[in-house]
Amino acid sequence: MNITVAGTGYVGLVTAVCMAEKGNAVTCVDIDQGKVDLLNRGISPIYEPQLEDLMLKNRESLVFVSHYQEAYSNADVIIIAVGTPERKDGSANLQYINEVAKQIAKTVEKDCVVVVKSTVPIGTNDKIEKLIKENLQNPVTINVVSNPEFLAQGSAVKDTLEATRIVLGVESDNAEEVMKEMYKNFNIPFVVTDRHSAEMIKYAANDFLALKVSYINEIANLCEIVGANIEDVAKGMGMDPRIGNKFLQAGIGYGGSCFPKDTKALHWLANYNDYELKTIKATIEVNENQKIKLIKKARKYFTSLDGLTIAVLGLTFKPGTDDLREAPSLTNIPIMIEDGANVKVWDPVGIDNFKKIFKQTVNYSQSIEEALIDADICFIFTEWNQIKELELEKYKQLMKNPIIIDGRNCYSLKDVKKAGLTYESIGRRATVQQSLLRK
Repeated sequence: MNITVAGTGYVGLVTAVCMAEKGNAVTCVDIDQGKVDLLNRGISPIYEPQLEDLMLKNRESLVFVSHYQEAYSNADVIIIAVGTPERKDGSANLQYINEVAKQIAKTVEKDCVVVVKSTVPIGTNDKIEKLIKENLQNPVTINVVSNPEFLAQGSAVKDTLEATRIVLGVESDNAEEVMKEMYKNFNIPFVVTDRHSAEMIKYAANDFLALKVSYINEIANLCEIVGANIEDVAKGMGMDPRIGNKFLQAGIGYGGSCFPKDTKALHWLANYNDYELKTIKATIEVNENQKIKLIKKARKYFTSLDGLTIAVLGLTFKPGTDDLREAPSLTNIPIMIEDGANVKVWDPVGIDNFKKIFKQTVNYSQSIEEALIDADICFIFTEWNQIKELELEKYKQLMKNPIIIDGRNCYSLKDVKKAGLTYESIGRRATVQQSLLRK
């Protein structure tokens, strides 16, 4: 099948590569010529495990172009996977998806199915179909399908090739037939429904997972007050099959390209329709407060961060990705700097992106050990394996004061106590090995 994908971000590029892996001829369109040149050389502009290997493996079936005319004209399926960024009011910005729809209408020369993979408000697929049909230049039949993705950054390739379900929001038998043909080699169950329901499935699924994260973080905060251990609590909860053990890891909140944007978008959509989703509103509020929990914990030991050397381990919103969108590091590091601290940061893949968006002065370290040297306190924002596997003695050997404020519960309390560290985590009792005078 000839497939064209509009957009080469996380969703677009992963979708294109996986479609090529399954035997399709795929053309990707992106307006950024520099990115297109990079992709045609087999280089991925994003960090995602397995992605670049599959790009190289399937490069005979993958073409990247910046001109859309030829790419859209003879495609059997056109997949729209451009961004729908958040507006200031929380609503989704549909500018880019509307532009692609108009381009398709002007150039398509044969009957085809247009697939919307971008996360869009309920009813958007209807509007896209109307927009295309109003601007068609040739007498062709276009069917628009809602086909939301459920990939997670850091495991996006696996999540696409081994998805739990393929959701198809269709309004015609022909569209359903074409979509099932496109996915025939995936061996994944289908959920076939109408377009509005498919659009809602995406938001409802993502927002429920975000809700689980905020819920377990609230329980963790209460655990600290009453003396319970959140890890044991989460284990006991997760063994109940009605609850499950996924997304029950306490920490300093969610980030990334999906949860923050999708919770705000659904909250906005409900308000726009004179309805309030109280659970989603609470999810957003809890997550924002959770992001600065480590700073509050640090105040136990230092009334001010002025003059302190602070080591920050982990910049990205989660391990396995170089994405910094809504990462807690972006909220916390400015507070540290404004308080007068000298900040040293380390991340295995996120530093280049951090430099692009963070204009204040920090010191970039090439290793965890370099970041820890002479530090008064260490903050952990991302649970990279390199951090979890670090010998705990290193903190004591390298830091001026071995005080670790861990936002991802990377270490066991037994191990940090044995190592003689002062250690604060989320939802567990603090381990304090010495009396520390407030500065």
